[in-house]
Amino acid sequence: MSLELTDEIIERVNGALMAHTPMLLAVVDAEGRPRLSFRGSVQVFSADQLGFWARNAEGGTLAAIAQNPHVALIYRDPAARAMLQFAGRARVATDLSERARVYDSAPEFERNADPDRKGVGVVIDLDSVEGLLGLDDQGQRQLVRLTR
Repeated sequence: MSLELTDEIIERVNGALMAHTPMLLAVVDAEGRPRLSFRGSVQVFSADQLGFWARNAEGGTLAAIAQNPHVALIYRDPAARAMLQFAGRARVATDLSERARVYDSAPEFERNADPDRKGVGVVIDLDSVEGLLGLDDQGQRQLVRLTR
């Protein structure tokens, strides 16, 4: 199956913060150590991309991405028995319209934390999405495996 996010995945990602299930981002810093951070602004950017607003333009996450663009994210909703792992390559959105799109698509709560737009937009080109979307009506697991 090619990598094209389904409507259900899009709904889960775009609603993660408001559902109290913010996504967790993993990067690797310059010393090769893993670094984790919750990202409430993660949204679907396109059929095969995610985006998030990084409020601290000088932070460790962006420094890590500059050294190594490979990132991973995880979404987990225990009530729905859903867990999705995303892997891809992150880059800072340098195009002004792309940057604005990342900011504007973030939840209002996240935008209000950086009203002067001092942060940067990050776009992730996805290479894979794997996991479980929950159980169907018969109790069978709904597995997801999308790759580029």
